[in-house]
Amino acid sequence: QVQLVESGGGLVQAGGSLRLSCAASGIIFSKKAMAWYRQAPGKQRELVAHIATDGTTTYADSVKGRFTISRDNARNTVYLQMNSLKPEDTAVYYCNDYPHVFGSWGRGTQVTVSS
Repeated sequence: QVQLVESGGGLVQAGGSLRLSCAASGIIFSKKAMAWYRQAPGKQRELVAHIATDGTTTYADSVKGRFTISRDNARNTVYLQMNSLKPEDTAVYYCNDYPHVFGSWGRGTQVTVSS
């Protein structure tokens, strides 16, 4: 059974930084493209960034140049370094495979950016 545990969120002022982590189990992590998604209050969940098995990365336009996704296959962990945070980045952040077609989600980690 796939288990995803996100951590690292918190309250930060605009312009600040956070580093999110997601520990995955129950999957052959090194063979999966992984991604970070987020869901703001009253909005649909959206894709933030994804990383292929070869390390190729892709970002949503809204975070390009500010966020960096990375992975450590030895630790079955995917990271999201978030710099220059803005209030509009406030959301619950989730990780999952990419593209995510079926299966459950973790609990996510709350990121709140104050102005």
